[in-house]
Amino acid sequence: MVVGSDISRCPNTPRPTCRGYLHKRTHSGFVKGWRKRWFVLKHDGCLHYYRHKKDEGKCSPLEIIKLEGAEVGMDSSLGKPFVFNCTPQSGNRTFCFCATSNQEMKRWLQAMDKAAHPVRQTHVWEDVTLHNSSLPPLAIKNPECLGLLHQSDGSTERWVQHYCILKDGCLYFYASIRSTQASGGLYLQGYKVNEQTLSFKQSVIELEPPSEEFKTFYFCAENKTENQRWITALKASIKKWVPLHQAIQDFMNRPLEETRM
Repeated sequence: MVVGSDISRCPNTPRPTCRGYLHKRTHSGFVKGWRKRWFVLKHDGCLHYYRHKKDEGKCSPLEIIKLEGAEVGMDSSLGKPFVFNCTPQSGNRTFCFCATSNQEMKRWLQAMDKAAHPVRQTHVWEDVTLHNSSLPPLAIKNPECLGLLHQSDGSTERWVQHYCILKDGCLYFYASIRSTQASGGLYLQGYKVNEQTLSFKQSVIELEPPSEEFKTFYFCAENKTENQRWITALKASIKKWVPLHQAIQDFMNRPLEETRM
């Protein structure tokens, strides 16, 4: 099972798999040569780059390179160390990059090669959740919790309101109760549910990810009672999903009389 992965159109976008400065070879404009750019490799296999690190999240990328199916490898033809190339599947253009060290070059080559040759895994449960996301909110059978939640990224006081449905460890987001399909959702397997107080001293629901690869999310219901209702439901829904090795271990550790058929 893919833990904490996203449904299409989902706000649960994992942190980039790789980011940092690289020099990119250019043949356009008045200045030819190498230009230092800030690169961000996303989990969707797309490589974004910006003029500066500070531009990430604030400005549109200068270009987005789709890496799936691309050819990635070292290049010694220029007589310059730590140079590597990337030729997207379209084959219309080859991108030439230069890292600051052999370690950095290997880090980028490994990450880009994984993006170029992704491992696909499908699960029946994922098919069910994708089907549910195509339904109106009240068409999902036996939800574990439903109602309004406000979402924050934790760094600003800006909150976005969603109508939410919780079902089988998945939280579905809708623009309103009248929406025809979900605008996104979170797979919550492995997440921890905590009650926190942000800078404005309001009690909020914190969803803590199983690893640093994924984001932490903050939600707030209409009042404290609603917050507690959501916290209880989220904990119970997530608890249903236990890793296979843990389930087997728990079964083996049960008293003998409980394991008899």
